[in-house]
Amino acid sequence: MLAKLASWCYRRRRLVLAAWLVLLVGISAISSSVGDAYATTFSLGDSDAGKAQDLLRAAGSTDANVTGTLVVKADAGLSDPAIAARVGALIDEMSRVPHVASLPNPLDDPTGQLVSSDGRIAYTTIGFDSRYSQLPEQTSAPINALRERYDTDGLQVELGGAVFANRKPPGGTEAIGLVAAVFILLLAFGSVLAMGLPIMTALFGLGIGFGFVGLLSNVFEMPEFTTQLAAMIGIGVGIDYALFIVTRYRQGLRDGLEPHASVVTAIATAGSAVLFAGCTVIISLCGMFFMGIAFVRGLAIGASVVVLVTMIASVTLLPAVLGFTGHAIDRLRLPGTGKEKANEETIAYRWSHLLQRHPWPAAVLGVIILVALALPVFDIRLGSSDDSNKPTTDTTRRSYDLLSEGFGPGFNGPLLIAAKLPADAPSTFYFDLATKVARTPGVQSVSPSPDIITLIESGQIPEGTGPQLPKDLAVLRVFPTTSPQDQATNDLLHRLRDDVLPAATAGTTIEAHVGGLTAIFDDIASQLQARLPIFIGAVLALSFLLLMVVFRSIVVPMKAVVLNLLSIGAAYGVVVTIFQHGHFASLIGVGKGGPIESFVPMMMFAILFGLSMDYEVFLLSRIKEEYDRTGDNKNAVADGLAHTARVITAAAAIMVTVFGSFVFGDNRVVKEFGLGLAVAILIDATIVRMVLVPASMELLGDANWWFPKWLSWLPRVHIDGADVQAITDQAAADAPRDDAPGDDASGDAPGDASGDDRESLVVS
Repeated sequence: MLAKLASWCYRRRRLVLAAWLVLLVGISAISSSVGDAYATTFSLGDSDAGKAQDLLRAAGSTDANVTGTLVVKADAGLSDPAIAARVGALIDEMSRVPHVASLPNPLDDPTGQLVSSDGRIAYTTIGFDSRYSQLPEQTSAPINALRERYDTDGLQVELGGAVFANRKPPGGTEAIGLVAAVFILLLAFGSVLAMGLPIMTALFGLGIGFGFVGLLSNVFEMPEFTTQLAAMIGIGVGIDYALFIVTRYRQGLRDGLEPHASVVTAIATAGSAVLFAGCTVIISLCGMFFMGIAFVRGLAIGASVVVLVTMIASVTLLPAVLGFTGHAIDRLRLPGTGKEKANEETIAYRWSHLLQRHPWPAAVLGVIILVALALPVFDIRLGSSDDSNKPTTDTTRRSYDLLSEGFGPGFNGPLLIAAKLPADAPSTFYFDLATKVARTPGVQSVSPSPDIITLIESGQIPEGTGPQLPKDLAVLRVFPTTSPQDQATNDLLHRLRDDVLPAATAGTTIEAHVGGLTAIFDDIASQLQARLPIFIGAVLALSFLLLMVVFRSIVVPMKAVVLNLLSIGAAYGVVVTIFQHGHFASLIGVGKGGPIESFVPMMMFAILFGLSMDYEVFLLSRIKEEYDRTGDNKNAVADGLAHTARVITAAAAIMVTVFGSFVFGDNRVVKEFGLGLAVAILIDATIVRMVLVPASMELLGDANWWFPKWLSWLPRVHIDGADVQAITDQAAADAPRDDAPGDDASGDAPGDASGDDRESLVVS
């Protein structure tokens, strides 16, 4: 099927290229006109935080809509008449901005709770008329312009909340990865034209994939960083997949095949392995659907769409473009690159035999390094970091610092208690609840406080000038003494849920829940932590079964599972060391240590499973081919490593640089993904592939390929093109008919493409 598809795309290359261009322009235009709807607040179903949010929405509370925070500071004191007048003018102008539903003046609050004890800092809540996903993106622009205009002459004005966070469109850090990929591909291919093909494939996949992801964000709940995560994966796999196919195509030319036959052979061999690897990534990503969290499904969908588009481009667009390049693919060569060596002269071959002479020291040292890197993972704490990790150039970070200075760090992440009050609820319930919560260890203050509730009930606060008592829904904002990402805040959350609220509602039918952003992410962490072992176990079981069927071995897939666990565990350990413990955090622009975002380990595992399977298959298929041909395990490992080392190393280097480039962005979550994936690929391509695989396969010897007879009923799956010779012969027979004179863009005569091609990956 792939051979026929490749042949059709080659023959109809102008039509195929035009179709992809129309698709790119069309989906980009449609996505731009429809717009996106990425979310910063997430639904959690029947979790406690989700139930609190449902109560707020059912009661029509504005707390269910997105809010922001306006923070002002005057070193001379906010009571100064000139300063107070400027604050009032600022409030008046911001209140008239479209979609701003409420913005009380903090200096007019009769309770005095909105001004710090020293009178220098005040805050107020900016209430909007809709949820974040329904709020136009340009809403923040006029508010930010007012902030900049009034932020002068002794008055500091800052904005907090997701609405005002810096949101950089895709194209910043991605460019760093692409530039690095260009450099690596030039070294790998030695040809400017050959280098451009993988870049082109990745860019088409990204452009079309982003269009689909933007449209799907209107249907599925997707976080804002979905496009950055998708870009990270799409660039990596897009370049890698095209790299394998182009390498196989160039080998066909070197072996004397015409371009048509070489394209068909490349897609039928390397292309089939690319489809297998891509489908594996998509399957592992879709496994996150079973985690039961909406925005996690959104991340999986976004990443899967980009991988799918890139995979299809690799086996349709790429063969069409190769039809235009023909023999010219090796033109525009760089001098001094691409000198081919015999297998026995390669570094990889000599390195493999060195390790095979000393397998035990190599294996033990490799395992010690991985275990040492993985040790911090046992201290991992899942949760959500707060705005203190953002750069100080972001107004939301400066807002966080001002609130911490004036009211304590807990003001940056209040817990929200929502209690549904039936008709028979005790009249003093609201006061009693506020009193019990305020006296709870770890609580700095409650809004409205018991004193304010007393003033409201007694009528000393006139109606319309301050907080009003609800009729059927009691809402309390609880400000902890610790920051949102502090473990003590999570402890307070569970104390309220497990002790305070049950005691306050005992003997009544009152329904009370604790919500807020901190509670939401704690619930996400708990849910994911409970299901993560099941997810990882299922993925490892799937990888074992796939490798067992493909390589007809029990030992090889078992070894692969163990090594995958060690390499991914080592990557987790590095992420914990930097992002949670804070070691070297300042070097990559992280403010301080904090919990690891709860969905990062799961997403990393899903992505790395597919990518490591990619390299595993390409390497082991070559080793297995040599073993089946010679029966010599030692030389099979050395030859397999020699044949695949250069291309796998180039592919891994591209992945590492692409993933690593995202560390330079502003988003902490994307930094975690970028660093974790880069470290994992680096470990996989060096310690695992270059040390542990040859050493362990030498120790196991012929036992590597042991396969019990009672499993012989399992189907034989060939992901590397079993009938390569038949496909090549058929394509060669068709080539004169299809490659009419002048049809090739190159116009070159048939013959050897180049005398100094580098060794390439033989997939079959």
